Amino acid sequence: MAELTNLESKLAEVLGLAQAAKGATDHVKGMFDEDGSELVTTLTRMHDEAAATEERCVAVAGSFDGKKTAIVEKAREVKGEATEMMETYLAGEDDPLDGFEFLTMAEAGEVGHWMIVRKLNERAGIAEVAELADWAIPIQERHLRAVLDGSLELAAAEDPNEPAD
Repeated sequence: MAELTNLESKLAEVLGLAQAAKGATDHVKGMFDEDGSELVTTLTRMHDEAAATEERCVAVAGSFDGKKTAIVEKAREVKGEATEMMETYLAGEDDPLDGFEFLTMAEAGEVGHWMIVRKLNERAGIAEVAELADWAIPIQERHLRAVLDGSLELAAAEDPNEPAD
């Protein structure tokens, strides 16, 4: 397998996180009793945008001579680690608030990873990576805001004096 640069490795990480995000949004959607919820619509949009991010990352990975397979393999590892983290965090949970709390952490991580990709690319100067980061960062920031707002909306509906499960 080809040795990855720091930038290529971070590209693999954001690719793996996008792949994991598709599963995470589906998992949290399954915690809702009703499909008509505005939060379910938000999760569906996030899933679709994660799929678009995955596509774009794979396309950019293909522009690295002889590195696409290594990038995709590392992404698969990251996806597995992120999925394992979600399964551990949400084990036995069925409350959408718990799901949104997890997504808040995950989306914050994605924003941070994308910012690092952008920073590393400032020196590398790869136009395709710059374009991808400029496209992805506002989406990830919007996702973070959406899950944080969703968490607060769900928390506001909770009775603070009710015993925790």
